[in-house]
Amino acid sequence: MSNETREGNEVFTAAQAAQAGFQTRNVMADDFGFEVPIEAVPLPSNGSVYSPESPLYQKETVDIRAMTAREEDILTSRALIKKGTVITELIKSCLIDKTINVTDMLVGDRNAVMTALRVTGYGSQYSVEVDCPDCGEKSKQDFQLTDLPIKRLDIPPVSEGVNIFELNLPMTKKTIQFRFLTGKDETEISVIQERRKKSGAKSDSLVTTRLRHQIVSIDGVKDRNKINTFIGNMPARDSLELRKYIDKHEPGIDMKSWMDCSNCFETSEVRLPMGASFFWPDAE
Repeated sequence: MSNETREGNEVFTAAQAAQAGFQTRNVMADDFGFEVPIEAVPLPSNGSVYSPESPLYQKETVDIRAMTAREEDILTSRALIKKGTVITELIKSCLIDKTINVTDMLVGDRNAVMTALRVTGYGSQYSVEVDCPDCGEKSKQDFQLTDLPIKRLDIPPVSEGVNIFELNLPMTKKTIQFRFLTGKDETEISVIQERRKKSGAKSDSLVTTRLRHQIVSIDGVKDRNKINTFIGNMPARDSLELRKYIDKHEPGIDMKSWMDCSNCFETSEVRLPMGASFFWPDAE
């Protein structure tokens, strides 16, 4: 039997044995002396918004496997890019616990995992062009992703294990129950915005679309048609107050850092853009 045939049979046998529950050889460790690193990633939500049935319930961390060439295949998949599910598939591929439903994860928890994957895959330095808030000039800046602080969930849900929170609005005096967006919500919002763009809509309605996904009830009213009517006619002050409150308390990674402008020499705080160079350090 040739070496090529023997190696092919070993791989085939290992795959079949894994499905049957038998112990298999770790080729990377046994033959190449390399173990793909596993990291524990802090969950900004502390797992407090997930139901007791979820594997994320009350979990403060999740384990991930560092990115490999397989994940680069995911990042370059045209089919996944077109569907808008690249990040979901990337996270799913690298999570150690395969029972976790990635689409049910809060956006902030997903961003924490995504940032950790970028660091383990390509390092912590993130070089990207940003606009100076003072003079508007673009310049390439170097940021350290490991320096970005984690925004922990600092408000309690209405009850344990639910993604529902409350706020009293200043103008209408209504009690709003809202939730933080999940990966599923983010995908749905992107689809809605894309459809509006293709239909020739002049405005993207992002504010009201997001609020429709976030607001659960208004003074106990849960009828979606009534809630949508309220959102469309909500006083601007109430809308702003709710959005500011959500932004302030939403758990996740604080994607803000400081830049030194080479044009006006001012030091300013900027929000880091999540462009192609986030996962492709050499991308322009």
